Amino acid sequence: MSVSTAAIDPSVCAPLPVLGQDVTVPLVTGGEVTYAALDYAASAPALQRVWDDVAAYAPYYGSVHRGAGYLSQLSTDLFENSRRTVAEFLGCRAEDQVVFTRSTTDSLNLLAAAIPADCQVFVYETEHHASLLPWRDAQVTYLNAPRTPGQAVETLERALADRDPYGPALVCVTGASNVTGELWPVKELAAAAHAHGARIVLDAAQLAPHHPVDIAELDVDWVAFSGHKLYAPFGSGVLAGRADWLQAAEPYLAGGGASRKVARRADGGVDVDWHTTAARHEAGSPNVIGVYSIASACKALTEAGFDSLVAREQELVGRVRAGLAEVPEVQVLSLFGDDAPRVGVISFVVRGWNSSHFAAALSAEYGIGVRDGLFCAHPLVRTLLGSDPQDPGECGAPEAEPGERSLNAIRVSFGAGTPDEHIDRFLRAVTELVREGARWKYRTEDGRCVPDRGTAAQV
Repeated sequence: MSVSTAAIDPSVCAPLPVLGQDVTVPLVTGGEVTYAALDYAASAPALQRVWDDVAAYAPYYGSVHRGAGYLSQLSTDLFENSRRTVAEFLGCRAEDQVVFTRSTTDSLNLLAAAIPADCQVFVYETEHHASLLPWRDAQVTYLNAPRTPGQAVETLERALADRDPYGPALVCVTGASNVTGELWPVKELAAAAHAHGARIVLDAAQLAPHHPVDIAELDVDWVAFSGHKLYAPFGSGVLAGRADWLQAAEPYLAGGGASRKVARRADGGVDVDWHTTAARHEAGSPNVIGVYSIASACKALTEAGFDSLVAREQELVGRVRAGLAEVPEVQVLSLFGDDAPRVGVISFVVRGWNSSHFAAALSAEYGIGVRDGLFCAHPLVRTLLGSDPQDPGECGAPEAEPGERSLNAIRVSFGAGTPDEHIDRFLRAVTELVREGARWKYRTEDGRCVPDRGTAAQV
């Protein structure tokens, strides 16, 4: 998978309007500043377009699928039209199903519950925990972190060829790393999986918001992603792809909506005829607003022109990487090297700084929101930092005090709503903190590095 910016002038693509773009936050050193949200990889701010669409629908809110009333019928149409919008956004094949879930994590746990009992699962240690951990009831082979895209394909081919017994198999892989932002060779991995009789699921949580995803073109069997990464509100996600394993599996949740017919038996038991459509795994009253918000985000990104959005983001990626390269104390983390294509997700460490301390100073002194820790990808971050991937670690601040080295990292991430000023402020802040140090004292409180509010003056 490659990112092309040919014949596109990034300057003509303005940031998309997002919620919170005018929010101001206090600085510990005095005054206020417009908040620079640079934590898109955790949750991207909702697009204003999405929020407006949801607000316009809200007065017509109704329960879907079985209501005879006008609002129920309208909501049902909106819900099912949203399913078609998402299918089109993902380039789904005619026979594919789009199942609405709560998140990427929920989607992959649903698929894990639907795989055949004798299925072997292959997953790289580089995965986010959402795709690393759901396969607890399966026979899992964890693959070592590759150092090139070609090595990723070769590692998978060897593992699949050596499997015993030769039965059903599933490969789970990210499209873009939530730690390094690097794009993975998804199409090549899909070809390798299929050549060895395996299926493949793509964790597109970090890919879909930054780059077009086409199931048919990539030839993957399933795609999973979250609405809150795709500029929609929290609480909704998607699992899209082949229907056969999903239709053959017991419903992920048992209840109303998943069942087509329920009858008592003479012996006192219950006979259930489950749906074979996506409804089979959508029991209960669905999150109509969440589903509609995902569809609205898909439309907004498509209408804005993904090529232009990608081109502008690549310009921002280049600026951030170039700016960080000018600070010798900064080490950017990478699996595949400097030339690897990537989305707007960059993790780094700063020599002489505790990562939690650095992130706290960015927030308190510059109004910049980034993330520090292991990013729910503990084995990968440990590997990138040169420690044993089996070492224990926690998501969040380490026990080290401000100024002490920690085996955590700092992540800056951005996207379609990021203004140039946020990038400029971030790079200036990194340079100033490294050269001049923090202007305030910090302490560890409840596992987080925070400004010492008892400090009467700057230091």
